[in-house]
Amino acid sequence: MAQYEKATFAGGCFWCMVKPFDQEPGIHKVTSGYTGGHTANPTYEEVCSEKTGHREAVQIEFDPDVYPYEKLLELFWIQIDPTDSDGQFFDRGESYKTAIYFHDEEQRKLAEKSKRELQDSGKYKKPIVTDILEAKEFYPAEEAHQNYYQKNPAHYQAYYTGSGRKKLVEQNKELFNK
Repeated sequence: MAQYEKATFAGGCFWCMVKPFDQEPGIHKVTSGYTGGHTANPTYEEVCSEKTGHREAVQIEFDPDVYPYEKLLELFWIQIDPTDSDGQFFDRGESYKTAIYFHDEEQRKLAEKSKRELQDSGKYKKPIVTDILEAKEFYPAEEAHQNYYQKNPAHYQAYYTGSGRKKLVEQNKELFNK
């Protein structure tokens, strides 16, 4: 049986952060939730109120022998605008800011290296502002938010496209493949 590890990323709206990881080999599970704050078992409404300190995030259970952490980091960077210090796309505020939450020292080192390499690459004119933080308690979101892209495909696609994320992801794929 595979030995799964955890990776946790905040990339703005968690609905849009599940699908890219969910479809990769070696990914066992992707859970939408909240992390980084000071309120136990927060609700969606509480997190959106900006009073909990939590960010919307996804927690990924993965087999590092099939899909290594470094590849997760590469896929994460493609999904976001790492230069936006106040959220992502339509979603503004602390709860939508980007972050890589490391679960051990190795993940911390790899995340910092990845961020530094991205900054040094010249792909972005502005500084990379995505936080790298120690993982805290992760609280799964309400069931309605889990696998949203599968449960509500039309609404998900309208949001993904309308927010500007689809266009940015397509641009980032080109940018990262140069």
